[in-house]
Amino acid sequence: QPPLVQAIFSGDPEEIRMLIYKTEDVNALDAEKRTPLHVASFLGDADIIELLILSGARVNAKDNMWLTPLHRAVASRSEEAVQVLIKHSADVNARDKNWQTPLHVAAANKAVKCAEILIPLLSSVNVSDRGGRTALHHAALNGHIEMVNLLLAKGANINAFDKKDRRALHWAAYMGHLEVVALLINHGAEVTCKDKKGYTPLHAAASNGQINIVKQLLNLGVEIDEMNIYGNTALHIACYNGQDSVVNELIDYGANVNQPNNNGFTPLHFAAASTHGALCLELLVNNGADVNIQSKDGKSPLHMTAVHGRFTRSQTLIQNGGEIDCVDKDGNTPLHVAARYGHELLINTLITSGADTAKCGIHNMFPLHLAALNAHSDCCRKLLSSGQKYSIVSLFSNEHVLSAGFDIDTPDSFGRTCLHAAAAGGNVECIKLLQSSGADFNKKDKCGRTPLHYAAANCHFHCIETLVTTGANINETDDWGRTPLHYAAASDMDRKRKNILGNSHENAEELERATEMKEKEAALCLEFLLQNDANPSIQDKEGYNTVHYAAAYGHRQCLELVSAHFGTSLSADMECARATMINSPHGYYWSSLDN
Repeated sequence: QPPLVQAIFSGDPEEIRMLIYKTEDVNALDAEKRTPLHVASFLGDADIIELLILSGARVNAKDNMWLTPLHRAVASRSEEAVQVLIKHSADVNARDKNWQTPLHVAAANKAVKCAEILIPLLSSVNVSDRGGRTALHHAALNGHIEMVNLLLAKGANINAFDKKDRRALHWAAYMGHLEVVALLINHGAEVTCKDKKGYTPLHAAASNGQINIVKQLLNLGVEIDEMNIYGNTALHIACYNGQDSVVNELIDYGANVNQPNNNGFTPLHFAAASTHGALCLELLVNNGADVNIQSKDGKSPLHMTAVHGRFTRSQTLIQNGGEIDCVDKDGNTPLHVAARYGHELLINTLITSGADTAKCGIHNMFPLHLAALNAHSDCCRKLLSSGQKYSIVSLFSNEHVLSAGFDIDTPDSFGRTCLHAAAAGGNVECIKLLQSSGADFNKKDKCGRTPLHYAAANCHFHCIETLVTTGANINETDDWGRTPLHYAAASDMDRKRKNILGNSHENAEELERATEMKEKEAALCLEFLLQNDANPSIQDKEGYNTVHYAAAYGHRQCLELVSAHFGTSLSADMECARATMINSPHGYYWSSLDN
């Protein structure tokens, strides 16, 4: 710190005078643009403030947050410092970067005496900050009842709302300031007021677990099942936030435990899903909540436990009559949902309780399809070991292996088996588990594509390697005449770029690196297929070979690989590709290939 600031902190006026006499700059700025006067005001030393101002200190200087010395003095609750600054024309209406005036700061910091000095100098006590909050909002939020009293006595608008239409009562209720809530209500605050999203003070108190405020508002007769714009009652909000004491109070007071919101979700759905909702769920179930009620999209509370992996709550629901194989609008059971999201413990709970592992869901997929598609190998293992109907002998050994209790080569609506799903999902462990259970790795979907086609299209190198090593037909063609090599060459990098961009907040350089890695992965897959006798000369039904596909999708590395691998034997095809693909939106790499 500069010597002058050090002297201010030590509180030595004589040293300050000496430094000023030695031409020490009284308006010197630190890294945050604070002046010595800011420091003195923060310390509340009226004598030093006077000395600095008389020596040329700027009374309304602003730091990098636009705070003036008066803001600092008020924050320190030093009325003497405030009086000196005002005597020297400090701006009582000065605003910081959040548009807060010294009165806002006084209200937030319980500086009642400072507020009493400021208020007579103001044209209004209802000035709002950047968020639309008045001094009364700040006083209520921080629970300063004396300040609230003072502001109300000086004409503060008790029902003033901020930019989200929240009143002082909303903030006091949310923070649990019982005396402030009572004072505001006694002065005419609207207990049924709503913000822009329809939240009442009861919603606010319930969300933050303010049980005493909830009791106070209920005793005043507020509507217990009042809904916000989403259709959520205070009970919904309390369950969502795991506020079990509030849930208990609301239920005792008669809240509707089966009230659906706009999407058909009841408080039980919220309790089933929320992080801390276990006790809330028990309270609801014990008080008559319908454990099988379904939302508009067919989700039951048990589905919600499956989405979020709440296996203990799933047990509670099942023990109280929850239908274990109920289906949503897509036909998915809770087991499908748990498999999709990778919740192995919940899968175990459902299977132990009798869930049907062979029930078909969306597109006639098994839960195993969804576990494999989403690369959840532990879930695949659990589902594969659940069957009792038969035991398969592994193709690769004489040992009995995992049994799913159903034919794992059963296709979905599009002819895709669980192995197709695993190949698309990219988890090699899932593929190995399915193969060891007897899955047919050359099974075709309705378009003639094998699992290897899917692995190649998604550039899953290790999956390709595993499938090829275990005997998948590397040159198998689909109904359009395309081999896995065609799909590897055509794996859509532009789409992958968009996916990266859509799921990333990274800067452009990091995005480019990620894209480059994807392109290298595509080239790696292509190279492996070529090294294992994949034939790039095979043409699809329209006469296009691997070169055409690589050119069409702008895969320079893939084109270079094909060229290097076959030398000039494909030169005619490459010239044909040049002519065919030169106008392709993806062909911009082609012209630079020979450079």
